[in-house]
Amino acid sequence: MPLSLRRGTVTAVLERHDGLARIEVDGTPCVAYPRLTGPVALGDEVVVNTQARDLGLGSGGFDLLYLNLTRGLELAAEPDAHVMKLPYTPGQVAVRHAEEEMPPAGSLDGMPVICCSLHSQVAPVCAALAGLRVVYVQLEGGALPVALSDTLRELRARGLVEAVAAVGACFGGDAECVSVWSALAWAKGRDAHVAVCSIGPGIVGTGTRLGHGGLAAVTAANAALALGGRPVVASRVSEADTRERHRGVSHHTQAVLGLVLGDVAVGENGEGWQDACAGLALSHMGRGPDQDPAFFEAAFAAGRTARQLVGC
Repeated sequence: MPLSLRRGTVTAVLERHDGLARIEVDGTPCVAYPRLTGPVALGDEVVVNTQARDLGLGSGGFDLLYLNLTRGLELAAEPDAHVMKLPYTPGQVAVRHAEEEMPPAGSLDGMPVICCSLHSQVAPVCAALAGLRVVYVQLEGGALPVALSDTLRELRARGLVEAVAAVGACFGGDAECVSVWSALAWAKGRDAHVAVCSIGPGIVGTGTRLGHGGLAAVTAANAALALGGRPVVASRVSEADTRERHRGVSHHTQAVLGLVLGDVAVGENGEGWQDACAGLALSHMGRGPDQDPAFFEAAFAAGRTARQLVGC
């Protein structure tokens, strides 16, 4: 499994956000995560990972900054950090984890936990929860960096998400958590009304029932059940998808429901989703709400069900 690395020079800095920079290296689009590799500036000599772009997969047509040779060497570790993200890999980094500071996990006391199998469900789910305290929990199975999500940036700016926990190899949250169990306990400790769990943008997938990142929703649902929460599964529904396994109720959702070890709620009533989602940048597989309304309505229905469980 060799890495595909090349040297280059930063020729443009296009955008800077908290935890993310969109740049060009020798004219080619690239994403950098300054918390990992240090700050990046025009003219820096860098090493980039080109593999996903070379294969036409995964990272959406851009390279990823792997090492900044100009200003990214000998960076100091986070103070008092000793638990690793990506342990024993070339990308390992020590960060403080929430479990080191939080009291022992107690019961979720009935807190609804919405379990999404795709990141594109998160915006309509959260639109249904407007006015409630919502903690977003990012799980492995898609993009690992929290900062990559433009959707999450928009939801936070609109006050639809209050805080973020990054689980496992995911990074860049308000809290870094070893497991989804502790992330849900952290959310409850912040007096969240609802936790929304999802993978990051994109999805790891092999086209098989048990080989896709959407199964992270199973882990979230089972964790919620074990801790006394009330899991709500966001169905993946599409009438516009040309692939048989995703038309109607997707095989992703069928697999999730078949593997959860207990009773879960499934959102069914998405009434009012268009008005609640107005102004949000909704997109799924390049399709917006006009092209695939069933997808966004089904996700909104999960948020609506969780809202009813809260009693609002």
